[in-house]
Amino acid sequence: MAKQKIDKSYDGSQIQVLEGLEPVRKRPGMYIGSTGYDGVHHLIKEIADNSIDEAIAGYATKVVVTLQADGGVRVYDDGRGIPVDVQAKTGKSALETVLTVLHAGGKFGNGGYKVSSGLHGVGSSVVNALSNRLIAEVRKDKKLYRQEYVRGVPQGEVAVVGKSTENGTTITFYPDETIFKETIEFDYKWVVNYLRHQAYLTKGLYVAVRDERTNERQAFYFEGGIQSYVKNLNVGKDVVSDDVFYVERQVEDSMVEVAIQYNETFTETVKPFANNVLTPDGGTHLIGFKSALTRVINDYARKSGLLKEKEENLSGDDIREGLTAVILVKLPDPQFEGQTKNKLGNPEVRRYVEQVMNEYFSYYLDENPNVAKKIVGKALLAARARKAARAARDNVIRKGALDGMSLPGKLADCSSKDPSESELYIVEGESAGGSAKSGRDSRTQAILPLRGKVLNVERARLDRMLGNNEIVNLIKALGVGISDQFDVSALRYHRIVIMTDADVDGSHIATLLMTFLFRYMREVVDGGYVYLAKPPLFLLRQGQKKFYAYSDDERDEILDRLIVERKDKGTNVDEDSDRNKQAGVTMLQRYKGLGEMDAEQLWDTTMNPENRVLIQVTVKDAEKADAIFTKLMGDQVDLRKNFIQSRAKFVNLAELDI
Repeated sequence: MAKQKIDKSYDGSQIQVLEGLEPVRKRPGMYIGSTGYDGVHHLIKEIADNSIDEAIAGYATKVVVTLQADGGVRVYDDGRGIPVDVQAKTGKSALETVLTVLHAGGKFGNGGYKVSSGLHGVGSSVVNALSNRLIAEVRKDKKLYRQEYVRGVPQGEVAVVGKSTENGTTITFYPDETIFKETIEFDYKWVVNYLRHQAYLTKGLYVAVRDERTNERQAFYFEGGIQSYVKNLNVGKDVVSDDVFYVERQVEDSMVEVAIQYNETFTETVKPFANNVLTPDGGTHLIGFKSALTRVINDYARKSGLLKEKEENLSGDDIREGLTAVILVKLPDPQFEGQTKNKLGNPEVRRYVEQVMNEYFSYYLDENPNVAKKIVGKALLAARARKAARAARDNVIRKGALDGMSLPGKLADCSSKDPSESELYIVEGESAGGSAKSGRDSRTQAILPLRGKVLNVERARLDRMLGNNEIVNLIKALGVGISDQFDVSALRYHRIVIMTDADVDGSHIATLLMTFLFRYMREVVDGGYVYLAKPPLFLLRQGQKKFYAYSDDERDEILDRLIVERKDKGTNVDEDSDRNKQAGVTMLQRYKGLGEMDAEQLWDTTMNPENRVLIQVTVKDAEKADAIFTKLMGDQVDLRKNFIQSRAKFVNLAELDI
């Protein structure tokens, strides 16, 4: 046994104590999740959430976010205004306390808010700590108060700088570029999306965003609240009924709001919120909603005779097929998991939601029998399809198709068994597949060629999908299973590269594949495992040299560069000749498809990690992505037609490959 090592120099002097806002600047990721794109936008959310809380409490009617031309963000509200009197415990003004002391605010116990999205009281102070400059302006008691900070340090006391005829708070901050090294640029669309959600969730609140950099602006006001939200989520989808079920009831010290509308798709969209904060991982409010919905619909189906005595109950999945719902609970002491608030943990909230749903959704079904029969009928169809899908899945499993033991015959697998270094290229066409197999790095790159176009899963249930060879081959190759057997940890490749021709058909095939992955393997997309390969459009030859261009602009840049190089070398360049001759280019080939490339060219341009261009597929706005897939791949032709017509003006007809 080794002798224990003793370090006598390790004493109290080596223990570091971080004071004030130092912990935030030292470990910003602990407070805002990251110091990249998401983190810098989280700063806006922390400040704007405080303004929204004023509206939830009934004191504010307007919130305006301005993206300033100088890189700052200004958040205005017409609420009560942050208090400026001296806070007894800190001896500082309440404003300075809120902006410089972690876990200080009006959202604890008997503070200034019965309901708020804040939990830890660190939002404003964290933004202050991570900004190289912050200006706080408070309109209160007919006076305008102001205080400025630099990296969280006040540059003087709170001062009266003028008069005011209204109340409210304006916070202006500039992210610290030494913290946010990746970007301090704000995304206008992100702010629009965030504020639109807040307007949906707070009936009667006017919100606006202004971008001084581009002069863009948008404003939102929804008298219908989450009813309007549900209708918006169902735009472009055939709904079971134009009617939206809506209930708002107080249970003890909490408020429960639910809005429901069914559509004819095969997917569910349920948005759970607690105190206006989206909880993507759900929590007790979502559990209560799902259990009550399943119970109420099964009870109605039994008593109305739509579900026979010998038939088994409808499952939750059956009942939620085509469901669009928003659940909003407001409670005085939310127990979120962490500062990012992904999940609600209050156990009593499950009971509150169940109580409201059991009573009022039962009333709704009884009072709307035609709608109720359509909902139950849709669930019964889903149940039959589920059983058919199970039989189909069991059948293909018996044939060794989905058990992970038998890989598809067309798959040229890689020798590595380490998913972190393994890549799967899904290639359009047998010809390109053959070139890819010959030119690949067989240790880490696997090739799965596709024959034709895969099934459009936006219009097909799982049972039909499992009858499609290309879909089954893809499921087999990925190794993650499907439906209730799906397990993202079993993914065999951590890069799934969709490699199609750079034409209309290639784009359609890529869209079909992404539709499948988004609808049935969402965790694979969210995990950042899906990529689009970008093959070159042009090959240029100058003597023995080869140049590849991935766009028309890049082709022109290469020609310009070669012309300049030839002139610099003293080559006689005939400026009256075409640009190809001026550049000394003896061949300029436009690729019509991947099949035109031999194995060496495909490796050099599209598969070699040193040269290739890969575009990672990410979902920044799930609702927008859902709407686009519905529009492009759904049943409503008019939506697709309008989408194409509205963008036709951006197409360069000279470059369109028809």
